Amino acid sequence: MQNAPETSLVGQEYEVEVGPVAHGGHCIARTEEGRVLFVRHTLPGEKIVARVTEGEETSRFLRADAVRVLEPSKDRVEAPCPYAGPGMCGGCDWQHAKPGAQRRFKGEVIAEQLQRLAGLTPEEAGWDGTVMPAPGDKLPAGEVPAWRTRVQYAIDEDGRAGLRKHRSHDVQPIDHCMIAAPGVSELGIEKREWPQIASVEAIAATGSHDRQVVLTPRPGGRLPLVELDKPVSVLRVEERDGGVHRVHGRAFVRERADDRTYRVGMGGFWQVHPQAADMLVKAVMQGLLPRKGDMALDLYCGVGLFAGALADRVGDQGAVLGIESGKRSVEDARHNLEHFERVRIEQGKVESVLPRTGITDVDIIVLDPPRAGAGKQTVKHLSSLGARRIAYVACDPAALARDLAYFREGGYKPRTLRAFDLFPMTHHVECVAILEPAAKGR
Repeated sequence: MQNAPETSLVGQEYEVEVGPVAHGGHCIARTEEGRVLFVRHTLPGEKIVARVTEGEETSRFLRADAVRVLEPSKDRVEAPCPYAGPGMCGGCDWQHAKPGAQRRFKGEVIAEQLQRLAGLTPEEAGWDGTVMPAPGDKLPAGEVPAWRTRVQYAIDEDGRAGLRKHRSHDVQPIDHCMIAAPGVSELGIEKREWPQIASVEAIAATGSHDRQVVLTPRPGGRLPLVELDKPVSVLRVEERDGGVHRVHGRAFVRERADDRTYRVGMGGFWQVHPQAADMLVKAVMQGLLPRKGDMALDLYCGVGLFAGALADRVGDQGAVLGIESGKRSVEDARHNLEHFERVRIEQGKVESVLPRTGITDVDIIVLDPPRAGAGKQTVKHLSSLGARRIAYVACDPAALARDLAYFREGGYKPRTLRAFDLFPMTHHVECVAILEPAAKGR
């Protein structure tokens, strides 16, 4: 006997009162029957009509968009971007909220994740509850900071540049992205057609005038002749192995942070907000307070941003070990830090490389893991190394909270936590937690 097919609720509309903000750029609401809705394009306290975008009769929760606002929040503004709204671009989550409200929502999400996953109040986490904007980003309602120095454009079947719709492979063609940095916008990616191309990543370095595009052709697609509005180097993602290869121009861009220039090659990772690298280095160094002669670890070190800052401060008698899994990033980190004799960069996954080093004792640690976090085993290992302070840089408050709970098991507690709004108009937020041995506070 076959199971009856699931009854889809997509398109069903509910009139609801909206509850609190939740992690992921949406708010929680309940239907009269008690169904849980995760609703985008709304704000806490509003009365709306929500239209289901994902879910079936048996789903634990439904995803929905606010398609009509019956009673708006005082925090609501008209979305400045014409592509922000139900069924359109999925890049921004909070275009319809005042900037101060966006930061408040992010703070509420951080507090909720800390409490739920780590059992910590803001006070216990050493956090004052605020999310700090980057200097220059504090703009009036209705204005949008142009901060995104790296934009991944998706190309539709007609060769038009756009951005992905929310939780979809569908492309929303655009003629301008409001959060794109001026150095990206001036390339004119959206003005031309991209036949046989699947995606175009545009990179505008903050520390130089370097501009770069990384092209991913469709299967079997040929590379077009690239003529943009500004000088630009061109890289290609190979269909065969996914490797990135130089077509013409430099294979890297030059970025600046902490009074040092960093080479970032082949579309490698660098903080997207132009002020993020400096702000995060400052927060980490103020929290760790490195001393001359310290032994330091920089885990998930990328092209060596924190390793360089640490090396400067621990001096010739100190030492820094960086660990990074990306081959290109390791090459860049070694190049960027080659004049420091006491810096070593190892390639591989942290959980594999760190135990092999034989290191049993360090003074300070910085880790900037990917969105999933460091995980239980890595945190357990770090907790055994006796560091007097650990700096944890996190782009996901849920992963941070989970790992803080693991650190507590290992005998470490937060000393301070700071939150930075380095992704305006989106739900993303960056945090820096400084940990110390719990016994120290007794």
